Amino acid sequence: MFRPVNPSGPSIPGLSQAMLIEGGKLLMLSGHVPFDAEGKIPTKDVAAQLDLVFANMEATLKAAGTDFSSIVRLTYYIRDFDQAMLPQIRAVRDRWVNTQCPPTSSLIGVAALFHPDVLIEVDAMAVIAEGKTG
Repeated sequence: MFRPVNPSGPSIPGLSQAMLIEGGKLLMLSGHVPFDAEGKIPTKDVAAQLDLVFANMEATLKAAGTDFSSIVRLTYYIRDFDQAMLPQIRAVRDRWVNTQCPPTSSLIGVAALFHPDVLIEVDAMAVIAEGKTG
């Protein structure tokens, strides 16, 4: 249904440079944040927040009739980003996505997000196979 496109030459390991969509329905996910079931932000650790963000995304994907295997694009917005954060961000991401066919992605460092305790927000695009319904 989708095929990674990785031209020869320099590239960033662990992501696809492009994703060719060959069928299916496009699902756009708004920015997801690290809210727990009570609407609170239970941690100030970026890796723990990202894990909660992905859990919240999983609930949205499930409600749409799919799962993380349909994710083709992730955009990370990280407050006060430091390159030292990247290994832990990738480690969390790799527990959720198909690392054999990783989604395309961008990471944007920002000065602030909508709430002072939110360190990370992620939006996404997914492709749902034809015939699957939410």
